Amino acid sequence: GNEKSASISYKTLCEDVEVGGKILIDDGLITLKITDIEDGNIVTKVLVGGPLSSNKSVNVPDVKLNLPSLTEKDIADIEGGIVNDVDYIAASFVRRKEDVLAIREILDKHDSNIKIISKIENREGLENFDEILSVSDGIMVARGDLGVEIPFSEVPIVQKIMIKKTYAEAKVVITATQMMESMISSPNPTRAEVSDVANAIFDGTGAIMLSGETAVGKYPVECIKRMSAIAEDVEASIDYWKRFKAREIPKNNFEFIINHAMCTTALDIDVKAIFCYTHTSDTPRIVASLQPKCPIFVSTSNYKVYNQLSLVWGLNPKFMEEEKKPKSMILDDISERVEEGLLKKGDIVLIAGGKYIGSDKREVNKSIGGIYKI
Repeated sequence: GNEKSASISYKTLCEDVEVGGKILIDDGLITLKITDIEDGNIVTKVLVGGPLSSNKSVNVPDVKLNLPSLTEKDIADIEGGIVNDVDYIAASFVRRKEDVLAIREILDKHDSNIKIISKIENREGLENFDEILSVSDGIMVARGDLGVEIPFSEVPIVQKIMIKKTYAEAKVVITATQMMESMISSPNPTRAEVSDVANAIFDGTGAIMLSGETAVGKYPVECIKRMSAIAEDVEASIDYWKRFKAREIPKNNFEFIINHAMCTTALDIDVKAIFCYTHTSDTPRIVASLQPKCPIFVSTSNYKVYNQLSLVWGLNPKFMEEEKKPKSMILDDISERVEEGLLKKGDIVLIAGGKYIGSDKREVNKSIGGIYKI
């Protein structure tokens, strides 16, 4: 490109846009208005200018682009992730459930249990959110591009809606982008950023994510420390049992009903922790989605599941190298937690038990395994 024109890798963009529409570049820092379309070229008027370099983001608000769900590079990246046995794949600009299913098809061909996080970054993704959530393992509220694609005043509203819907389905939810943006160059966050991080936690997000702050910022370690301190103080202030009692459980969902009853028992007898064994992650994710106040300790002999559970709200997973019966693994886990000072003699703990594998190969908790006094 030069001072008069620039090229874009999406060659048929001219077929998707209309005169009068806007093109936003570099996360909205540059705004162009389309004045004409001729011979495959898009003529624009610069409304908001600025320096432009290579490989900057391009957003076309409220336009459904006819892009393929996966490019050749995307497929190569997914296969590279499979070879390297990554735990999660984050899919950018997910617009519909078919985008997720295309990734799932590749993973299934390789018999891979990598989880898929769908990044919601545009209006189309919001409109199809429920169907995207139904086929995803988690959601990332990617507020950077989302705040360019929709009015910025709507971002806090849709953030709350997406977080609530995602953890209600016992799936991972991550809130991301510009959470501590000022710490790219400042040793401390602004008070507004502190409130932003806190509000995401109050909303029920399972994870909070940094990007530029740690990738290119001057204070990456300090940033993580500040964010961790905010999370600890905010979570300590929340009455999770009060929230739990107000939670509505779907009447036709057997797994949620059983695990809700188990958490109710934990509340009634004031247990200090819930323990469960898992090989697939299904049971602890459902327990975590109910957000009980007591810690949820999980033991597993599946190392990938151990890594994946580290991203789930409220779970404290432990990898057990030696394969034993579930009850033996849980008893070993209890002993180790006592040694670590997380529990003490006299504490009452509850064990999730009675697991079986259903016809869809999902792990189901069908009873309380036991109540123990340490």
